[in-house]
Amino acid sequence: MSDRFPPGFLWGAATSAYQIEGAVAEGGRTPSIWDTFSHTPGRTDGGDTGDVAVDHYHRMREDVALMADMGLTAYRFSVSWSRVQPTGRGPAVQLGLDFYRRLVDELLDHGIQPALTLYHWDLPQELEDAGGWPARDTAHRFAEYAALVGGALGDRVEHWITLNEPWCSAFLGYASGVHAPGRTELAASLRAAHHLNLAHGEATSALRAVLPARDQVAVSLNSAVIRPLSPDPADLAAVRRIDDLANGIFHGPMLHGAYPASLFADTAPVTDWSFVHDGDLRAIQQPLDALGLNYYTTSLVSAADPGQADARADGHGASAHSPWPGATSVAFHQPPGERTAMGWTIDPSGLYDLLLRYTKKAPGLPLLVTENGAACEDGPAPDGSVHDPDRIGYLHDHLATVRRAMEAGADVRGYYLWSLMDNFEWSFGYGKRFGAVYVDYATLARTPKSSARWYAELARTGELPAVPGA
Repeated sequence: MSDRFPPGFLWGAATSAYQIEGAVAEGGRTPSIWDTFSHTPGRTDGGDTGDVAVDHYHRMREDVALMADMGLTAYRFSVSWSRVQPTGRGPAVQLGLDFYRRLVDELLDHGIQPALTLYHWDLPQELEDAGGWPARDTAHRFAEYAALVGGALGDRVEHWITLNEPWCSAFLGYASGVHAPGRTELAASLRAAHHLNLAHGEATSALRAVLPARDQVAVSLNSAVIRPLSPDPADLAAVRRIDDLANGIFHGPMLHGAYPASLFADTAPVTDWSFVHDGDLRAIQQPLDALGLNYYTTSLVSAADPGQADARADGHGASAHSPWPGATSVAFHQPPGERTAMGWTIDPSGLYDLLLRYTKKAPGLPLLVTENGAACEDGPAPDGSVHDPDRIGYLHDHLATVRRAMEAGADVRGYYLWSLMDNFEWSFGYGKRFGAVYVDYATLARTPKSSARWYAELARTGELPAVPGA
């Protein structure tokens, strides 16, 4: 197998607005659910918030220069909905759009393709107050917002992503409550999932109406790779149940225009699914130009032993409430092997399985790895340099797996490292570092880590560099 990637393969890095921008009250921006959630005592580690984050709003040009030094050919960022349309309704705020216009122009001036994600979890608080994602109207509001951003930036941005990880928005936000808005309502979480699907479909249609024909529309799913604890039929049934909730609930309607029938049966004690209206599935199933897949680790499940119901080592944060509606009969287990600082098992084979699964499930649809990376215990050496050999090893092995999947037939067009720089890691605050660039949170000084230089060589040559010291 060759370690060389084809010409034109996109070498990217990814971020999201609330994690890096700061400037939460500038330019007309109003609170999102993550502003409210992070300012609620006990919701984030150390009470950390994204008020300043890494101040990308004011340091954008410096950050784009770092991207250019890393040799990036693409940069995936998200737009803050409440910066562009503060109430989630009405006309756009031009000051908000102007920030993204400047960012896009700066990227293009450095030869970096912008890849714009419309939604990375930061719903305007006013829309949450009106019901949030469990309310059908939120999907319609999202389509209007998509049209505003598409109309403003579609002449310069060719790569569009509607939603990032809608599973997290629905089930961590509305079932387990470990993400904003912090609700713990199982039926509401399933309504949220459906309305996120509907939002994706309506936004895709809205984008098609305003974007030039050359522009590409995709979605980013954190589709889970779920493995059974044993070959016992009960454990295989547990895999199927979680696969429906993690994967089928999104790729079913988006790619095939249908939810799994078994999903309806499993969740019947939670909801009757009457919120699915005639025409919804046709609206959701819109043609896509690519499918984004985010991958970090695998899941290991079994049937729960008597008295063990809802035992959970699923890697999705500590909560007395499960993010898995209708799955109290399933137990999660920590997969064996080396782990990242997040406690997630390192298993590149899962990425191979994921890419080949969607190659078969959506033949002819190009794939993008829109997030992949590792949190490590990074820190500066006495001379100020930051060495992260564990991250380099992680990236090398996962990218070798991407190349192997391509040899096996997966049409992978690009890879986005998570993340460009250390940032606000949601409920974990600033305690977990995923970045290729180290950020001193006291001074906000940026220092490229060893992994940034390693990735720059990869982007320059298209060939996997060796792992230092290996």
